Amino acid sequence: MFRRTFWFTTGVAAGVWATTKVNRKLKQLTPESLAATAANKALETGHRLKDRAVGFALDVRDNMAQREAELEEALGIHDNPELPGPRRYTAIENDRSTPKYIETSISSPTKYSYNRNEDH
Repeated sequence: MFRRTFWFTTGVAAGVWATTKVNRKLKQLTPESLAATAANKALETGHRLKDRAVGFALDVRDNMAQREAELEEALGIHDNPELPGPRRYTAIENDRSTPKYIETSISSPTKYSYNRNEDH
């Protein structure tokens, strides 16, 4: 009697376990669940790639600054803080024979309105 009760209980437990396993697997294979899993994996991959790209960019920037310092030292180029900033030249054509250039600073450029249809 005990032997039959033991095997009956074991069979019921195995059936419940198998049913639970099958139901979980079926829920994982629904289209909504598959889409959510794919989206999560894509996001994780994107974050991993972004982290690697940022690390690579930082390494490149550090190595670039180091190489620039080496080249400046080798060529004897040193930054002089007393020198003015770079200049930009704006071309203004009053007549077509000789263009005139006005020197403007990059930090505060002067804007001139120029109508392209004036000459026609």
